[in-house]
Amino acid sequence: MSLNVTTEDEYQGLLSLWSDLESGLAVVLTHPDSVQEFEQRVCQYDRWLQDLIKHDTDVGLYLLFQLAITSPVGYSASHALVCAVLCHLIAVDFSLPQAQRNSLVRAALTMNIAMTTLQDQLATQRGRPNAEQQVAIRAHAVKSALMLANKGITDELWIEIVQQHHRDDSSSTHWNAMSAPDQLAHILQSVDRYAAMISPRQSREGRSATESAQSLVNTSTDRGNLVGQALVRIVGLCPPGTVVKLDDGDIAVVMRRSATLNLPDVAIVIDHKGSLIRPPRRHPTSAGSPTISVALPPSAVQERINHHLILQLGAQS
Repeated sequence: MSLNVTTEDEYQGLLSLWSDLESGLAVVLTHPDSVQEFEQRVCQYDRWLQDLIKHDTDVGLYLLFQLAITSPVGYSASHALVCAVLCHLIAVDFSLPQAQRNSLVRAALTMNIAMTTLQDQLATQRGRPNAEQQVAIRAHAVKSALMLANKGITDELWIEIVQQHHRDDSSSTHWNAMSAPDQLAHILQSVDRYAAMISPRQSREGRSATESAQSLVNTSTDRGNLVGQALVRIVGLCPPGTVVKLDDGDIAVVMRRSATLNLPDVAIVIDHKGSLIRPPRRHPTSAGSPTISVALPPSAVQERINHHLILQLGAQS
């Protein structure tokens, strides 16, 4: 299967690869007791996401963020996949040892395995979690770790990260004074929060990626700030796939990061009068005006956007 997006067929093929990965992961997370060779399956999905993201990270992020923000249906698997990719990119940025990287990413894929069905349900219900659901939420990290151990996972670091990814994170321990398991659990906790904030629920819209990233960067602890800064450095305040408003009133979609941090290439899709632009018009914000004024929630664009044409523009830039 081609990993390029020069034609509509190639775009649909690449989108289907990400969708197949998400669907396969959903089966493993929803029915773990029915999965033979559980650890091998999770490791297979880990290798799959690495193959998809390394060919063209911008296209991978674009499709991932589209999966995350377009629909709450199947939220648990989509959320796990987004978190795993972001953890992989942070591991590369932090130059983590391969074994730590593997444990972190596989923990991201499986951290909510004890509440997959509940997580999907919560994404589509309009009210807040009831008392019974709140009990399950509080217990899911420990239960997920136990389930992984019962499924034959022998990687103790993987299990520990899952068990610790929702613990109280309010202490002021400096990053360099933390143990490796504590650092990895904190990375996953921060990524988990970020990915949850940008994803829509029936009870609320997803926040813009910029708001979500800034909430991590502005945390009071140096370690929270460290991970938030890494996310901004890696994917940008406005990652590929983010809807933005330019300072001239036009609406655009971020299609590719540029060499200048937080000045990405965008595709202008709606003019300041609200008219759809066909085909989209490429604009590198690093070249000057117009610049990005604000990131918008996905619901700000009601018109059908041709994502293939946007990614095709990005491939030409």
